[in-house]
Formats: sequence, C-alpha cells, structure tokens
Amino acid sequence: MKRYIFIAIVLSALGVPRLCAQFGSSIVLDPTQAAHAAQQILQASHLYTTTVETARNVIGAYNLAQQMASLPKSLYTTYRNFGQQQWIGLSHPLNTYGNSILWMNAASGGYGASAANEFASFPRQGKIPGYNSLSPEGQQAIAARGATVDLTDAVSSSSLQILGSIRTRSAEREAEISHLEVDSHSSDPSQHTEMATLQRINQALLIQLRTQQETNQMLQAQALQQLIEQKTQQDNLKALFQVANGYQQSFNAVTPQQTSTGTNWAFHY
Repeated sequence: MKRYIFIAIVLSALGVPRLCAQFGSSIVLDPTQAAHAAQQILQASHLYTTTVETARNVIGAYNLAQQMASLPKSLYTTYRNFGQQQWIGLSHPLNTYGNSILWMNAASGGYGASAANEFASFPRQGKIPGYNSLSPEGQQAIAARGATVDLTDAVSSSSLQILGSIRTRSAEREAEISHLEVDSHSSDPSQHTEMATLQRINQALLIQLRTQQETNQMLQAQALQQLIEQKTQQDNLKALFQVANGYQQSFNAVTPQQTSTGTNWAFHY
C-alpha cells in the first residue's frame, strides 16, 4: 500500500494531474508502468550520489598529491642516514710462503675455497701404510680421526665460500638500499604515488629476505663447525674409554701370573 502511495506522489510530481485535466478523465493510470518509472528514478538518484562521492575522492587524492609535491624538500631528508654501511675490506696477509693469499681471495670473493683451504694447510694424506695390519680397534681409532679431518676440511671450505660470496654481494646490496633511500626521500611527485610506494616496500622486503637467507647460511656454517668440534670431543672421550677397557683386561690377564711367579720366587728363598 505504501508503495502505491509513493508512486502516486511521484506521478503527481511529474505532472499526471495536468495530463488528466487536459485529456479528461479517460486516461487510466497503469500501476506497472508507474512502478517502473519510480524504480528508474531511484536508480538515477543512486548513480548520481555515487558519482558525487567518486568525484570527491578523486579531488581529495589530487589535492594530497599536490600538497606532497609542493612540500619543502627538507621534510623528506630529515631522517635520512647519510652514512653508508660499507663492509671493510679484508687486510691482505704478507704471504710469506706464498700459500695465504689464495685463502684471503676466497674469503673476499667466494671462489677457489677448497683449493685455498687445502693449499694453506697440511696436505691431506691417504690411508697410512700399516692401516690394514692394525687390529680392529686400531683401525677404528684411525678411521674416526681420519673422518674428523676430512669433515673439518669440507666444512671449512664451505664456510669460506659462503662468507666470500656474501662479501661479494655486499656492494650490490648496499647500492640497492641506497637507491631505495633516495627514492623514498625524493621530492618527485611520481615517487610518492601509491604504486611507487608499494614497489619500494616490496623491494625492501625482498632485500630483507635475502639478508635473512645469508644469515641462515652463516648460522648453518657455524652449526656445522660446532658439530665437528663435538665429534672431536666425542672421539677423544670414546678413545679414552677404550684405552681404559683395554688396560683393565690386560691387568686382569697379567696380574695372576705375576702374583704366582712372585710367590714361587719367595718360597724358593
């Protein structure tokens, strides 16, 4: 009922009474057409309201961009860090015997780490000549210490290569950070759009992820070094138990014979 009352009011506003007065009472009101006309009027009103709000938002965004573009440049450089955190280059050794410069080059550039580590250390030996003639316990002791030496060389070479690779990328990483810093503090209006800001945020997050990955690599290298140290301590501790066990067995085998011999010798006199 309310709907038809609303339609009647709209039609009266559109001049239906004048049409009735002009053509007489022969005109019949069609409720279906009147409702359709009222619906179109409501849709047009909603569209107008939406258009006005959109225009206001666009004008507000334009005013904000113009305000940011006209701000003094000092506002963008107030908190800028002018000092660049460059990595300090490694000091080159004297290279007295010609076997240390390769190690330092590997630590600076991350290449040739395995050869440099081997060249700067004692040469790696194969199996000792008398290994096959040793007892099982002796072979086990030699093999355990040989494995520690091999693993230590491998872990040291890997750690050296990781650190050298990180140092190699440090200059490029610093350049990327400086570029982001300049764009963030720029007074260019194109650098203060929403898309440009999102791109800088994305780039900063990627740099952070890369840095975290490098940190994880260094932590992994440290963990491997600690495992090698623990293996060395465990080998020494296990070897000590084997020596103690062998000493006890030898003592039990030799002591009765020595006691009997001493007793016979005492009765002889």
